[in-house]
Amino acid sequence: MPHCKRSSLLGFVGAILLATSCAGLTPIYPPRPPATPGEPIADPSPSRVVVHATVTGPALRQALDGKLPSSGSGTVPILGKERRYTWKRDPVAVRFDKGRIGLDVHLVATVDLPLSSAEFPLDFRILTEPVITSSYAMRFQSTEVAVASNDRRIKLVNMAAGALDKIQKTVEKELADFSYDWKPMLARIYGRVDKPVMLPLGDASGCAELRVLSVEAGPTVLADGVEKDLALVVAPSVTLPCTPQAHDPVPLPPLANVATLQGGPFTVRVPIAARYEELAKAMSLAFTDGRLYFSKEYPGLYMENPEVYAAKDQLVLKLHIAGPVRKFGFDSDIDGDIFFTGHPVVEDNELRVPDLEPTIETKSLLLKLKAALEGNAIRDEARAALRLDLAERLNAVRAKLSTDLEFGDGEGCLKADAGKIEITGVHAHGAYLRLYVAMTGRASVYMPCP
Repeated sequence: MPHCKRSSLLGFVGAILLATSCAGLTPIYPPRPPATPGEPIADPSPSRVVVHATVTGPALRQALDGKLPSSGSGTVPILGKERRYTWKRDPVAVRFDKGRIGLDVHLVATVDLPLSSAEFPLDFRILTEPVITSSYAMRFQSTEVAVASNDRRIKLVNMAAGALDKIQKTVEKELADFSYDWKPMLARIYGRVDKPVMLPLGDASGCAELRVLSVEAGPTVLADGVEKDLALVVAPSVTLPCTPQAHDPVPLPPLANVATLQGGPFTVRVPIAARYEELAKAMSLAFTDGRLYFSKEYPGLYMENPEVYAAKDQLVLKLHIAGPVRKFGFDSDIDGDIFFTGHPVVEDNELRVPDLEPTIETKSLLLKLKAALEGNAIRDEARAALRLDLAERLNAVRAKLSTDLEFGDGEGCLKADAGKIEITGVHAHGAYLRLYVAMTGRASVYMPCP
């Protein structure tokens, strides 16, 4: 090592000489805090995504009108001989009466009599209760059918031949067989929800998964249509970089009818498992051309190559520091690594490390190099660089989730709105950082699409 002249500025030069050579490049290598091993695991808890489904009155009337036969025929015994009868109905009218669906059907029956044929008007008033089966089919139960006619002759014909009873049984059978299939629409929702959604996260690669565990249905509400709250019980997670959880594809699970289900906006708690490499990428945004110049007194000094990892429950920030130190005739180059540790916190969707401080070894080194390296300035700049405002990224995630989940066609459509997204917690793990995000949202299904 070359001999180094001492100047009268012993307080300045002496500090430098404890760790550097006057001649040139001087390495700085404090011991590296040991990293805690581990794989990124989201480990989500089940949440409910509530979807308000509506089958409008006109859609139900159209389905019933298409299902119920518009005409029919048969034979009845009259005066010892089988006589033919036919009937033809008008369009079905749908109403909602005290928690049940009311159907009004007017038809005209024509019966062949011995000398001529006779027409008899019939009015069916039907009350029935809609239910959704485990196979997502809306069917009718507890059906009551009342038939009336303003033509007095129908009673004689019915007593003699039973024509009215036969027509009534035909209508009742068709109602018993009626079903409105919700499965195609819900299967499309399931297909969109049960696959990863790629998220816009700048240079980082992230994706969200809402793995569906089951589907629940609350009580039916009748209000100019059939309305029902459906809940997709999901295990949501976000990984950075995108590492979808491997699982075999499964079909839409059977529907489970439950006594109660909280409607309205829902809140999903989503764990985000982010590798520290992604945090380092975000931190690099505070650097210009890969460098962060932090010293006014020594403008040539800069930090670069940030690296983040965990040691026990703390974050470790490693920075490479380099550049010339020239003052009072002193000329030397600094080149090496320094380490800071601290605990991550989140406030108002901003991730930061307010207690970031040098490690014991780095602090000792900075004391030795205090005149040249400005330890507090390095710490403050490191804290500022590790302050990551996630609001903008979360807004992009919210917009992405809303648009990717929505769809619509002639049969129906899904309208989704991701509302407030708030980070509620952060924890340092071995190889990744886990954040917990609470996301509120609303979703509705309309059949058909308005």
